[in-house]
Amino acid sequence: MTFHVGTGVHRAPVVLPRRVGPSEPIEPAAPPAATPALRAQDHADGGPRGFDLALLGAVLALLSIGTIEIYSATATEALVRHGNAAYFVERQLMFLVLGGFTLWVAATFDYRLLRRLTYPMLLGALVLLAGVLAMPTINGARRWFLLGPLSFQPVEVAKLALITYLAYSLARKADKVKTFTVGFVPHLVVCGAMMVLLLAQPDLGSSVVIGATTLAMLFVAGAKISYIVLAVLAAAPVAYQLVIGTPWRLQRFMAYFNPEAFAQQEAYQVVQSRLAIGSGGFAGVGLGDGRASLGYTPEAHNDFILAPIGEELGFIGVALILILFGVLVWRGVRAALGARDAFGGYLAFGITLLFAVQALFNLSVVLGLLPNKGITLPLVSYGGSSLVSTLFLVGLLLNIGRRPEPRAAARGRELVNRTQVRRRRQRVRVVVA
Repeated sequence: MTFHVGTGVHRAPVVLPRRVGPSEPIEPAAPPAATPALRAQDHADGGPRGFDLALLGAVLALLSIGTIEIYSATATEALVRHGNAAYFVERQLMFLVLGGFTLWVAATFDYRLLRRLTYPMLLGALVLLAGVLAMPTINGARRWFLLGPLSFQPVEVAKLALITYLAYSLARKADKVKTFTVGFVPHLVVCGAMMVLLLAQPDLGSSVVIGATTLAMLFVAGAKISYIVLAVLAAAPVAYQLVIGTPWRLQRFMAYFNPEAFAQQEAYQVVQSRLAIGSGGFAGVGLGDGRASLGYTPEAHNDFILAPIGEELGFIGVALILILFGVLVWRGVRAALGARDAFGGYLAFGITLLFAVQALFNLSVVLGLLPNKGITLPLVSYGGSSLVSTLFLVGLLLNIGRRPEPRAAARGRELVNRTQVRRRRQRVRVVVA
């Protein structure tokens, strides 16, 4: 039936939605996901949207700030040790080029192909974590595969493999996630196996990051809070033994409570980072004018990159870092909620949680809120394999965010908009055609 709606001057036809006849099949609605936050469905009839420019802009801003501060914090050391003030920043730019390529690959291929690679990736990650234990010790740990002048950390592959496995398993099990034996224990077993191999390196920081990310993903999927609390309580005696039973960890723990007493030993980095950030004030001392560039803060371009940022850019620089990570988390959650399927939603949530947990731990360590754990600041700290893998994860977020828009919903919104506009007219006359 066609109605003519007008004001007396002209008439515009409005075609109401056609009623479905008895012989026409009704398309069933997509089943809900395991959690109300991920009520996603396959949007196969729409074209993909463009990339999330807000997310991409936040990532580029973090990379830019990090690259500038890496050069500022390492110019003197690089000149003394390597005869080239730009030694570290040149390597960082090389890794950025390689990471940019991996970002493009991750942002353009069909991320749902990762479901087929879930278990091969998981097995490969476990093999790499076990194989790295046979490598030579560097700075008291076996965390790197040495490939000539380059090094590779298998924990970066393990993070991607674990998040992919959790996304695949949680999406497949749906409401079974609420059960203890089927939906909770298997995920903790896989995560626990990785944590054991990481602690053998030893790498307590990365094990804490993946453990916290796993529990957060289980919470998002709808696991009972009592199960999560039980897992934390069960891990507490293990964490206690790891700290008390290891002399150097115990020293770090004691230095956390009394950094001034260990200012020349375990708490040296933390004390120097506090001095650097405090001397920056509101607007900082200016690029290249900080003491961190003179070697007062060890590893200022790695785990403690926030210290030269706070010294040279002040409170404004630190606040900008926090805002940019807030944008990254916001757009990551937005991509997860609008994903085309539950697997993509959980994958985006996992990546976002990984960034948030790692950044939160790093900032807390630099500011003296947590003991030193050796965790880098994503997209900002100097890094090789970590930077490349992080940009690959960012590409997956961009990929998931390019969700297609269903045509039926678009037609429905268009009809509603036209109807609302015509209702605003002062005189409405309905004539049956």
